Amino acid sequence: MRRTVAVFGAGSGTGASVARRFGREGHRVALVARRRDPLDKLVARLAADGVEAAAFPADLRHTERIPALVSAIEARFGHIDVAVYAPFVPATLIPAAAVDAAVLRAWLDLYLLSPVALAHTLLPGMLERGDGALLFGYGSSVVTPAAGLSGPVPVLAALRNYLHTLHGEVADRGVHVGGLAVRAVIERSEGHRALRSGDMSLAIDLPTVDPDELADLVWNLVTQRDRIEVVHPAP
Repeated sequence: MRRTVAVFGAGSGTGASVARRFGREGHRVALVARRRDPLDKLVARLAADGVEAAAFPADLRHTERIPALVSAIEARFGHIDVAVYAPFVPATLIPAAAVDAAVLRAWLDLYLLSPVALAHTLLPGMLERGDGALLFGYGSSVVTPAAGLSGPVPVLAALRNYLHTLHGEVADRGVHVGGLAVRAVIERSEGHRALRSGDMSLAIDLPTVDPDELADLVWNLVTQRDRIEVVHPAP
């Protein structure tokens, strides 16, 4: 049976590159993002390259809808072999002193509760088959906290704690859980466009990175399974 990758947060940057990378390796591709039109265009581009793909428009901030979303993907493709979760919403990183409960609550579903719900939904099947992978993407400030770089970061740090703990529990049962921490602005991404338009700002200068490089790292994490996490570019 052909394998299936589900990309949760299939934007024009890393998500599109991951879809192409796994599709090139023979995977069928499920694409999840809020807007149908960009998804349909990506499906068409993948089809032109001979990749079987389908769009599943969904707002990942609605945690309670995650099980139904997974069911819809499985109805189309069968079970999900690899899930890559890296949605992006433009956000300005702010000082920790400016963070209150409302700031964290705004990010809680997208960056903690929904990915946990996704893992909880997919894990029973993966563990039963003795194979599967769950990969999560986030910024490097989650790994190396720095003054002035907060906002959604504490929520993502909680997710990172969860995935590291989960990895220790399931790695010897055939399921790989890992993370990709990016220390750069991703070319062709919504974040790159938001920075150029002024809709988002950063308190530090960051290099740019080609999302195809990140897709290769995701592929290596899934296939080599020799690390829980990769920080790119390396510090």
